[in-house]
Amino acid sequence: MDEPALLVLWERVVGDLLDRTAKFPKVVRFTFAGRIDGIVLDFLERIAEARWAPAPRKRVLLAEADLLLVRLHVLLRLAHDRRYLDTGGFEHVVRGVDEAGRMLGGWRKHIESRP
Repeated sequence: MDEPALLVLWERVVGDLLDRTAKFPKVVRFTFAGRIDGIVLDFLERIAEARWAPAPRKRVLLAEADLLLVRLHVLLRLAHDRRYLDTGGFEHVVRGVDEAGRMLGGWRKHIESRP
């Protein structure tokens, strides 16, 4: 697994999502959008730290990152259901999140296969 590829992908996802959540209705911008923004930034922090962490800490960080993606998927579905994200935007963002999940899964398998 090439960790920098995940970081590069996620930086694009973060930029895209931050632009989209900035356009959420004002009534949910500081709650719903803030939660999404926080999760995408927390994920970025976890994978950036994991890149340099020793193996035991790396396993913890990658597991935390995996859970953040689960939470993000739920919030994105809700945002789409409530029409804060249009279908095209939702599909575009979810493709990036899914690709990041596959990369993260490969990274986790690689780390777990080490003694």
